[in-house]
Amino acid sequence: MAQFFTIHPENPQPRLIRRAVDILLAGGVILYPTDSCYALGCQIGEKSAMERIRRIRQLDQRHNFTLVCRDLSEISTYAKVDNQGFRLLRTLTPGPYTFIFQGTKQVPRRLMHPKRKTIGIRVPDHPICQSLLDTLDQPILSSTLILPGDEFPLTDPYEMRDLLGHQVDLIIDGGFCGLESTTVVDLTQETPQVLRYGKGDASLFDEV
Repeated sequence: MAQFFTIHPENPQPRLIRRAVDILLAGGVILYPTDSCYALGCQIGEKSAMERIRRIRQLDQRHNFTLVCRDLSEISTYAKVDNQGFRLLRTLTPGPYTFIFQGTKQVPRRLMHPKRKTIGIRVPDHPICQSLLDTLDQPILSSTLILPGDEFPLTDPYEMRDLLGHQVDLIIDGGFCGLESTTVVDLTQETPQVLRYGKGDASLFDEV
């Protein structure tokens, strides 16, 4: 059965954050809050944990996973970002956006889109996320917590425990964090393209 931590959404307890990171480092899968909705996460190098997330969500091999990063410097390690991309990232991160970039050689091939070699990148504006990332000292491989057949993400950590308590290693109760997924923007072309409208303000890209 998954462990269950109640972590303060504004002042995360360092002891619980450290324990959560230890679970990630041991190859675990966690459920954690972001600035848009709850997500499934694991360590970037853990193939078996990634496959567990894929099974939970019933994702096919074409699914683009997201790397949840701390800041711009970490993004540049994993994504090929041009000057226009950096300007957008400076303006919109941290925030409820996922950006699609060409991946660098630092990204394991299994994490990228098999044909386009792209990777989703985001920097959430959420204290629990930021604390996890600071302590982990690397990105979290992540996917929105939408179960097969559902239209919206799960929002209640106790319901998550009932449904997924035997499939994940840790559930973090960080309170309600929303139903709306991130706005997804493809930055692999000269002109940004909004692929999914979500919580982030997409009208900003009309002016790019």
